[in-house]
Amino acid sequence: MSTYAGQGMAAAATARLVEPPSVREEADPLSHPAAHEIALAAVLHALSDPMRLRIVAALAVEDKRTCKSFNLPVTKSTCTHHFRVLREAGVIRQRLEGTTRLNSLRREDLEARFPGLLDSVLRAAGVARGGSGEAGVP
Repeated sequence: MSTYAGQGMAAAATARLVEPPSVREEADPLSHPAAHEIALAAVLHALSDPMRLRIVAALAVEDKRTCKSFNLPVTKSTCTHHFRVLREAGVIRQRLEGTTRLNSLRREDLEARFPGLLDSVLRAAGVARGGSGEAGVP
């Protein structure tokens, strides 16, 4: 690499550090796949973990919940990981409201993409649609 190329890269890195966030191009921290981009393998992977299944089961009963409201028996960083996996798979939608993230189940998108999948998984986990809790979910 030439000296000029190295200096150019260093200058670009420095510019990113001193530019205000509104000027920088950053990825949306709460990016979600479009409905047609939701992949079956990602959804099944997201639903394969007992903690993530517990989150989805709770959202199936009561939508628009904050992350803290789930009272999961895991560390905050692990909880963040589980919500990220669910969001990136297209299972949940997160919306920022101040400093709080509101979570909702993307039931319509999942039903359109994979008819019956979510209801089958929830039924197998012991959660009826519009049911009264997280029965059967560890």
